[in-house]
Amino acid sequence: MSQTSSTSEVTEKHLEEIESLFVQTAQGLATDGNTITLESVSPSTLYFADRPKRDVGHMSSEHFVSVWDEGDNSFGDDPPNAVVSYLDPSHEFPEDTVVVLREPRLAGGDLTYSVEILDGTLPKEAGPVALFIDPFGRPLSPVSAAGINRRERRRDRRRF
Repeated sequence: MSQTSSTSEVTEKHLEEIESLFVQTAQGLATDGNTITLESVSPSTLYFADRPKRDVGHMSSEHFVSVWDEGDNSFGDDPPNAVVSYLDPSHEFPEDTVVVLREPRLAGGDLTYSVEILDGTLPKEAGPVALFIDPFGRPLSPVSAAGINRRERRRDRRRF
């Protein structure tokens, strides 16, 4: 049975203890090669943890940005990998790109990150987007969304 934490309980320490992954969604994506902007980002960032804790909850995206630099294993000290999954009108299926996220800036309804592209490419703009962010301090752990994505792509490349 899963449990839900309220926003008031969400601390960097709590999130690290449960090895939580994060998901942010937005209505659109804009990029310039060095940054990504989640346009009209959801005001809520989802977090969840797999077995054995099975913890799930929401925090404000503003709070997520505010804890970015907190703690010994902060994202400020050890930037997370993330998978950017977006809809490109010229493709039938969603596309994805693996990036390293740095320096989140929330302004109005948009959330901008500085990025380093690890795998794939980013369009100048795209439709709806989901950003899957790795746990605090564990960028390539077995539960790492970006780590799994990168391993799958390497396997695919070896087959061809």
